[in-house]
Amino acid sequence: MAVSREKYFRLALQDKLPMKIPEQNPSHSLPVLCLLQKRQELVDVDQGLRAQKEVFQTRMAVLMQRREQLEQKQQELKGSFLRFDKFLQDAEARRSRGMRRAAEERHRAGRQEAEAQRLRAQLEGLQRERARLQRRLERLGPCARLLEQVLGQLPEFQEVPELVARFDALADTLAALRLRERRRRAELEEARARLQRLRDTWQDELLRRGQQRAQLLERLEAARERTLHWHFRARDASRYLTPRLPSSPRERSRDSKWVQIQNTAAEKTLLLGRVRMAALNLFQLVCQHQRQPPALDMEDTEGQLEQVRPLLSPPAPPPHTHTHTHHHHLRHITSPEAPPLWVKLGPL
Repeated sequence: MAVSREKYFRLALQDKLPMKIPEQNPSHSLPVLCLLQKRQELVDVDQGLRAQKEVFQTRMAVLMQRREQLEQKQQELKGSFLRFDKFLQDAEARRSRGMRRAAEERHRAGRQEAEAQRLRAQLEGLQRERARLQRRLERLGPCARLLEQVLGQLPEFQEVPELVARFDALADTLAALRLRERRRRAELEEARARLQRLRDTWQDELLRRGQQRAQLLERLEAARERTLHWHFRARDASRYLTPRLPSSPRERSRDSKWVQIQNTAAEKTLLLGRVRMAALNLFQLVCQHQRQPPALDMEDTEGQLEQVRPLLSPPAPPPHTHTHTHHHHLRHITSPEAPPLWVKLGPL
């Protein structure tokens, strides 16, 4: 600030003071006048400087005052700006709160409207339920009076709900018993089906074993027949090869009869084995067809034929041909050339 004042005074003095002092004739002016003039000039300059200094100080004071006013206005503007900013923030917050409250109010209004609709629908449903219960009450009025009469006749029950509870318990027990009965019946049917499957499997296995036994017996009889055949041939060959004395006709006749008897016995044995196998096979087929287990022994051929005979009996022939047909049938069965009975009849 001091430097600025010096510059200011220097410029002011340069403007006020003359740049060149007018030349005077020393001979014409007196030293006193010159001194007075100088003093007067100094006084004038000093007064001018004082006046300018006062003006400068006044201006500086005005400037300082204006500067203070400007700073005060700036502070006021800052305060106003802060207050306005706060006002805007408060206004934005109030607007946000208002919008949020409006959204909440709309949401609450929607919920209340939905709740009102639900309550109206529930009210309608309750009204319909009330009407239905009223109709049911009117329809069950005679039943209620009947229950009251029954309650009067049953002293062990004090109120109608006790009687109804007892009836419900009995109904539940009856339903449980029926359910248990259905389960037991289902288990029984399953057990019967399993038993039937086991019986069928056992009968099939028994039939297969019987057929296998019949085949083995047939092979055994064939082997016996071949053995007898080769035995007779060996005996005949030994008879021809061994030298013997001439026998009598009676002895030769006895030997031929014995050979014929042995051949007939072998044929009858083979036929008997075939008949027994056929009877066993037919008996097993009949038992399987009737779904009954075989109740006779496998060696009881007569009993098996008695069981099979009703299914094999032909229709009754006329009286004049009955005896002949019966004898012809027996002769055909017992003839050596006839095939086995189980082969002729086939499976049932």
